[in-house]
Amino acid sequence: MLNSEEFARYARQLMVTDLGDEAQEAFSTSTVGIVGLGGLGCPASIYLAGAGIGKLILMDKDQVELGNLYRQVLYRDEDIGQPKAEVAAERLRAMNHHIQCEAVVESIDSQELTAYLDEVDLVLDCTDNLETRLEINRTCVAFQKPLISAAAVGWEGQISTFRFDQSLSPCLACVIKAGNGGPPMDCSTAGVIGPVLGTMGSIQATQAMKILAEMEEDESTWMHRYDGRSSRWLSSRISPSPECRVCNPHAD
Repeated sequence: MLNSEEFARYARQLMVTDLGDEAQEAFSTSTVGIVGLGGLGCPASIYLAGAGIGKLILMDKDQVELGNLYRQVLYRDEDIGQPKAEVAAERLRAMNHHIQCEAVVESIDSQELTAYLDEVDLVLDCTDNLETRLEINRTCVAFQKPLISAAAVGWEGQISTFRFDQSLSPCLACVIKAGNGGPPMDCSTAGVIGPVLGTMGSIQATQAMKILAEMEEDESTWMHRYDGRSSRWLSSRISPSPECRVCNPHAD
């Protein structure tokens, strides 16, 4: 049951159609894993903490650098040299004392991620490396955990939600194989606009809340692309690839 302070804190959220007390209580008992606490993970974690998600597991081995500050909105000058996951956990707990935050300051490979997947309800991929993103994808497929994967470079961003807890969901490897994944997302060589990352991270948080609230959605998986320069969106359906060795056990 929500107490009086929680009712006051989440009042405007509780008023929203399809949410209410039951959804808020579901949020408070949910655990979300966030891999990467950079330009995507910062806004996503801020909004999930604000929404009252019960526990956030924050995974990032990197330290705060000066070049992060213009787009990674949880960090300040005095945080330079400190582990991102630990700084983020401290800031988010200060933002909402009703939630728990666990910092994981290690390189996240499949073995490390596996150790936490029994605990989490879903995973947000907020990393900026394609190899890591595919590793997260493979692990979430194996454990049938929903995955919300986003990326951004320059003025453009993209996001897809994969429901591996449901049958016949495609995966990120299907997207890449079909050529729908676009060029490799690498902001370290091509640069990135901070608010584009903020847009994509905010949508990741929105998608997570919809899943945790068990809101009905179109069962199809979509790739949503955002062009910040033109302020336009382009969406396309993603189908499972019969040749995908990650999500199709019958692939040759």
